[in-house]
Amino acid sequence: MKVKKNIKDIVKEKYGRIASQSKQQNLPAGRQGETSCCGSTGCCEDVDYTVFSEDYSHLEGYNKDADLGLGCGLPTEFAKIKTGDTVLDLGSGAGNDCFVARASTGEKGKVIGIDFSDEMLKKANENLTKLTYKNIEFVKGDIEEMPIESSSVNVVVSNCVLNLVPDKKKAFNEIYRVLKNDAHFSVSDVVLMGELPDRLKESAEMYAGCVSGAIQKDEYLKIIRNSGFTNIEVQKERVIEIPDDILLNVLNEQELIDYKDSNLGIFSINVFAKK
Repeated sequence: MKVKKNIKDIVKEKYGRIASQSKQQNLPAGRQGETSCCGSTGCCEDVDYTVFSEDYSHLEGYNKDADLGLGCGLPTEFAKIKTGDTVLDLGSGAGNDCFVARASTGEKGKVIGIDFSDEMLKKANENLTKLTYKNIEFVKGDIEEMPIESSSVNVVVSNCVLNLVPDKKKAFNEIYRVLKNDAHFSVSDVVLMGELPDRLKESAEMYAGCVSGAIQKDEYLKIIRNSGFTNIEVQKERVIEIPDDILLNVLNEQELIDYKDSNLGIFSINVFAKK
């Protein structure tokens, strides 16, 4: 239990800092979070963690104030959202995926964003106030124990969040619980093929940057199957190329050479599955 609490505290602290810093920085859309996944020492303030993210700006509903560059895919693009659906976004951050989802579900639908960071919830609600949408709600909650009614949601989406959840089995069981029968999820996440070097896995900085919290791809898909989901499909997969200057924050030069010579892979995947 102590390990879980520590991990959650790390993530909450760092993403709370991202939300606060994004108000003070005048950065281009999608890059507001790029200096904020490092440790409190500030030793890597210029690191660009947007190496994970994809461009959202072409999607209907996109809001540049809500794009902090923290995702690793475009789950709403693959989510098969229909008019009138109730959509739940896990780890909703500043609200970008919720605003994109609303463009598909329309005024007759409902979009719920859940996040456990007070700073992110505040920023999301500030963005919502500007947009004046009436069918989006941001709620505080833990993905491992969501304050969402069972069998109440048509579509669950999430963007580079579930890999940060300590108990992924519990998270996917919760997704199964809140989905209606015949409903589905579409999530983007970071997974691994091969073992990361220990120093990379143990780095809190890289953890909040979406790498060290990731698990093996096969294990990730197995958890989904064991949670009862069917029609599991990897809709998209791409390799994450992390720049050497980022890796050298946690690896020495020889470790970096060994890492690049290995068969290790860090991937962004988008996964679809039905209840």
